[in-house]
Amino acid sequence: MTTQRPYFFLLKITLFSLILSALPFNETILDASPFWMFLLFSYWLVYFPVKGSLFIALILGVILDILQGDILGQNALALILASLFISNVKQSFYVSNLSTQQVYIFLASGIYFSFFFSIHLLVHGFNNNYYLLLTPLTSAIAWPVVRYFLGKCKHQ
Repeated sequence: MTTQRPYFFLLKITLFSLILSALPFNETILDASPFWMFLLFSYWLVYFPVKGSLFIALILGVILDILQGDILGQNALALILASLFISNVKQSFYVSNLSTQQVYIFLASGIYFSFFFSIHLLVHGFNNNYYLLLTPLTSAIAWPVVRYFLGKCKHQ
């Protein structure tokens, strides 16, 4: 594997996650949808050994902030914190079965969500939208599909 191939794969999945994040869905579906950028970046983080992954997480988070119109750095810091968790459990994540990987993704999505939601509460206040609480669960449920399809795309 050359050194440029992991970054080309990252570029492809970044564009795909940005498209998924920008699709116009119903408000309820958007609120409960998984963190697509986090899921795809987590796959890349686990299955491609590269350096500078936290800087890449910062760049991807800022791009996501700009796309969604959030506070600049909100998604970036949440993505960095969740990526740190995935990096710490990377060795056991790689050799774990699918259900254990889903638990790791659920915990990392919970870290992402707790940071993201706390900033949202400080700025906008509480808006009685309980579908947001489903986001870590939907991320864990979507992980097997993401892992399967990205595993197929990785070998092309």
